[in-house]
Amino acid sequence: MVAHRVLAIVQAGGAGGRMDVLTRERAKPALPFAGVYQLLDFPLSNLTHSGCTDVWLSVQFQGSTLEEQVANGRPWDLDRNVGGLRLLMPQEGTGTLDEDGFAKGNADLLFRIRDQVQEFAPEVVLVMSADHIYRFDYRDAIVTHHEQGAECTVVTTEVPIEDASNHATVEHDDEGRVTRLDYKPEEPTTGTVATEVFVYDPEVLVEVLGELHRELSADSEPGDTGLGDFGDHLLPRLVERGKVVAHRMPGYWRDLGQPHLYLTAHRELLTDDRDVLGVPGWTILTRQPQRQPARVLDGATVADSMLSPGCRVAGEVVRSVLGPGVVVEEGARVVDSVVFSNTVVRRGAAVHRSIVDTRCEVGAGARVGEPDAPAYDDPDAVTIVGRHSVVGEGVVLAAGSRLEPGTTA
Repeated sequence: MVAHRVLAIVQAGGAGGRMDVLTRERAKPALPFAGVYQLLDFPLSNLTHSGCTDVWLSVQFQGSTLEEQVANGRPWDLDRNVGGLRLLMPQEGTGTLDEDGFAKGNADLLFRIRDQVQEFAPEVVLVMSADHIYRFDYRDAIVTHHEQGAECTVVTTEVPIEDASNHATVEHDDEGRVTRLDYKPEEPTTGTVATEVFVYDPEVLVEVLGELHRELSADSEPGDTGLGDFGDHLLPRLVERGKVVAHRMPGYWRDLGQPHLYLTAHRELLTDDRDVLGVPGWTILTRQPQRQPARVLDGATVADSMLSPGCRVAGEVVRSVLGPGVVVEEGARVVDSVVFSNTVVRRGAAVHRSIVDTRCEVGAGARVGEPDAPAYDDPDAVTIVGRHSVVGEGVVLAAGSRLEPGTTA
């Protein structure tokens, strides 16, 4: 049976530095995806469809950028008098130096809120990150957790072994018991990786967090528990105890933590929902303002692309995603790119293999990125324009360029 009292903790992360200028002024889970969604919509929608109604959203950076979006949990039926969505913000003056302030990793965060977890008294604690795209019924992992008598259940997926070094790799025996976990290994031995969805026994979780804190804090800076991320100490210690099991997530899963991965995931979903975006009965719930329909004008060309409400296209859009209210003028080209809401690409301009943030202007005849930029797996070839920026008329931004938010080039 699925536990009746599940506490879900969505870890919205810190500064999101790997996304560069896109997360200078926003929390990473607030990044748009597929034009009309935000990254945070995916775990919250999965939780709603999985019947999880007690959800804590931990925001460590730019929390205000998420507050309006989450709307007190209303889009996911989490605006409740009892339970529902609760925002966890860093606080001062509520405990010791190791309990106040900003967490220094996702395991460190769990230590800082351990007393609140104990007070809530859940049967299981379900923990997940907020920068992955997938569809998953969390109840399946909870069932595995109970049936196996696990202290921790790690939800896994398969990636090409050459990509596994970006994740925690997982090895397990024929019964599913995890025998080895390597955190971001330089030379991975398996393509089985943790999806950063975990089911914990709450008593064991609090016990092991306290045990590790006692061991690690003496050698850490004041205010740092030394626990770091889940793969640094917490999961390895639980694996040593012998009661960690793996549960395979079926279907599509992608980590969007770097610009080239963000572009690649969009490209993969342009012509196929991958059983994520358009599944009847498992819709991706979101909060978006109402807009007029998108318009494609006479002479425009649109191929293998997503157009959001409010778009107006008079130019050419190929293998790209346009957010709400984007304008592509006559003679302009947008190819292999993602353009965020309310951005204008002026007449004769070209955008190639780029991410252009909200409320930008690409001037007439400007060039952002290059048509012959390297392949999609090259992280240095993505051009990024920060929000509220202007690329002047005729300006050329080479492949891999970065414009900070508010820049005029």
